[in-house]
Amino acid sequence: MNTTMRWGGWGDPDRAATLSDSIRGLLGQALGVEAPGAPIPADLPLEPCRIPADVLALLGDVSTSHADRLSHLRGKSTPDLLRIRSGDAADAPDAVARPDSHQGVLDLLAVAVEHRLAVVPFGGGTSVVGGLVADREGFAGVLAVDLSRMSRLVSLDPVSRTATFEPGVRGPEAERLLAEHGFTLGHFPQSFEYATLGGFAATRSSGQSSAGYGRFDELVVALRAATPTGTIEAGRAPRSAAGPDLRQLLLGSEGAFGILTELTVRIRPVPEVRHYEAWTFEDFSEGTAAMRAVAQDGPAPTVLRLSDEYETAIGLSRPGALGSGAGGCQLLIGFEGTADDVAARQSLAADRLRALGGGPLGTGPGDAWAAGRFAAPYLRDALLDAGALVETLETAGFWSTLPTVYETVREALVDALVEQDTPPLVLCHISHVYPTGASLYFTVTAAQGPDPLAQWDAAKRAASDALAAAGATITHHHAIGRDHKPWYADEVGPLGVAVLRAVKSTLDPTGILNPGVLIP
Repeated sequence: MNTTMRWGGWGDPDRAATLSDSIRGLLGQALGVEAPGAPIPADLPLEPCRIPADVLALLGDVSTSHADRLSHLRGKSTPDLLRIRSGDAADAPDAVARPDSHQGVLDLLAVAVEHRLAVVPFGGGTSVVGGLVADREGFAGVLAVDLSRMSRLVSLDPVSRTATFEPGVRGPEAERLLAEHGFTLGHFPQSFEYATLGGFAATRSSGQSSAGYGRFDELVVALRAATPTGTIEAGRAPRSAAGPDLRQLLLGSEGAFGILTELTVRIRPVPEVRHYEAWTFEDFSEGTAAMRAVAQDGPAPTVLRLSDEYETAIGLSRPGALGSGAGGCQLLIGFEGTADDVAARQSLAADRLRALGGGPLGTGPGDAWAAGRFAAPYLRDALLDAGALVETLETAGFWSTLPTVYETVREALVDALVEQDTPPLVLCHISHVYPTGASLYFTVTAAQGPDPLAQWDAAKRAASDALAAAGATITHHHAIGRDHKPWYADEVGPLGVAVLRAVKSTLDPTGILNPGVLIP
């Protein structure tokens, strides 16, 4: 796999997806897609670097090359990619620094404070909420702080089953390093191949196996962060009653409070067996009830996902076989552990799912999902090429309110994107479950209009208003960035906003850290 992210799209360009003639025909017939979208340009012109040469000399390993600046342009949301396709490179950083230590980050921040440089921490570049676009007004330049040189496994404690990493370690490399010692982190979000551990922590990431391993913020037992006013270290025991947990202050802070430079995480032995299988339910309501029963009463799975009727029919759980889905709703359930433990839990789960109306589909669909679980973002690039608008959004709510959230958000998206009596395709799955509730992950596809950026902005606003009105959270695992700030402000309330601003003013009094991100 090419570890350098494609600057104008997702992932490795050698793995770019292509659409079959039948899928292209379906896009035209079902969605009215007629003309191809704007292609990814071969290159983009950039404004000259604004940071003076004498200041650049103080930053250590720093680059102002065209290629480095372009590769750190924005994240990977559909609006980010549409701006690139339109030729807009206005958000490119002026320079890219690559520190190799905690002290190196502190030194960079000191220079940035003195010379009024906006600082954007950069891990894998996979943000989909505008988390890598800094406000420029009032700053002498924008500096991307690329943490890829801080990619070491610092230590491993097999007795406590913890490992300490630097923040620039990517998901696959973390798994490789741990596997050498017989352990796994077990965190596999869709961005796994390119995202970093620092990014997982800074955005409170959830992985596809979080039902068994937990969200990333639950895996972090200790951390260190560099801020413009000094170093924060938090976490000297598994749990503590020593006041509010300062780890939680940095987790999810998106580089606005400090730059994470070290993480100690919980690890587990590499499982002997990984078993994934699929079940079918008559409709989304029946499947959701079955999911809730398993989430609340067990047996606890490692993976639990349910596609609604639309996503099941399209077959999006297997991007390589798009359009080959079936009827009903497909549920995926997976177990990892020792052979005896997996067999016992799988048998109990089968009895429970069958009693709740499920029909077994065997391991074929489950294995196909596991094999293609990181492929969907490649499909998005191909759909944009074809002239389709495609994007995702996610939320979470309590079990009692989830049906209302699902219906109101889906209706809002359809109403916002319907064009000449041609409705968009709105798909949904439940991807993360808890005893008290679950997440909803929507995928939306429509024909691109004359201004696809404005088209998606209207749809996103309508959906966000709908989920807020239904009492759900503005995001479950994609963070706040810039895109979610208006709804986040309402979610935490005026006093909550004041608390966030007070923390910001203490840790970053000059406001250089990711300005415009997170803080309402």
